Amino acid sequence: MKVVVSVGGSVLAPDLEPDRITEYARAIETLDEAGHTLGIVVGGGPTAREYITTARDLGANEIELDQLGIAVTRLNGRLLIAALDDRAAPTPAESYEEGREAIRRGDIPVLGGIVAAQTTDAVAAAFAEYVGADLLVYATSVPGVYDADPNDDEAATRFDELGASELVDVIADIEMDAGSSAPVDLLAAKIIQRSGIRTVVLDGTDPERVVRAVEDDEFDGTEIVPEA
Repeated sequence: MKVVVSVGGSVLAPDLEPDRITEYARAIETLDEAGHTLGIVVGGGPTAREYITTARDLGANEIELDQLGIAVTRLNGRLLIAALDDRAAPTPAESYEEGREAIRRGDIPVLGGIVAAQTTDAVAAAFAEYVGADLLVYATSVPGVYDADPNDDEAATRFDELGASELVDVIADIEMDAGSSAPVDLLAAKIIQRSGIRTVVLDGTDPERVVRAVEDDEFDGTEIVPEA
C-alpha cells in the first residue's frame, strides 16, 4: 500500500528531544519493512510558531513568516532523516517532483513545507494526490477532527467519520495565516475532497498508533471517507 504520513511538528519534536524522533523513525521503518511505499511530511510545531511570533513582532509580512515556517519544517525533516539513516532520501524534498523521484529510487522522501501560504497539512494532501497514495494519515496532537477546538471548548465533539465535503464544511472558517494550527486545514480538506484519498486523522503522540492504523486499520480518530 502507498501511504503518506503527515507528522505534526508538535508531535515529532515538541521539545527537540531525540527519543520521540527515534520512536517515529522506528515506526516508519516498521511500515517500510512490511512492504508499504511511504512518503513523510513533517510540520514545524512549536519551534516554528516561536520563530513566527518573534518575526511578526519584528514586522515581517505573512509571506516572510510562511518562508520562515518552511525553513523550520525542513529542519525538523532533517532530524527525522538523521534517525532514519540510509532508508530516507538524504535531504528534505523541496518539491513534489523531488519527493516522487525519491519514491521511484526506493527511498523514503521526507518533505516539509513547499511554498508560502500552504501549510504542511496541504502539502501532505497534495503529495498524496501527486503520488497516487492509497491512504493519507495525519498524526496530530489531538485524536481526530472536532466541531470546535477541544483545547478551548470542553463541549467539543469529535467526529468518528466524515465525508470529504462534510470535512470542508466543518473547518471552512479555519484561520489560514502563518502559524495557525488545526488537525487538518481548509486547503488540505479541499484537496482531500477532490482527490478521493481515504484519510485518517489520529492522535500521533504514540507512533505505534500510526503503525496500527496502516497495518491493521485500527485507530481511535476520525476517518475521512471518499465520496463518489
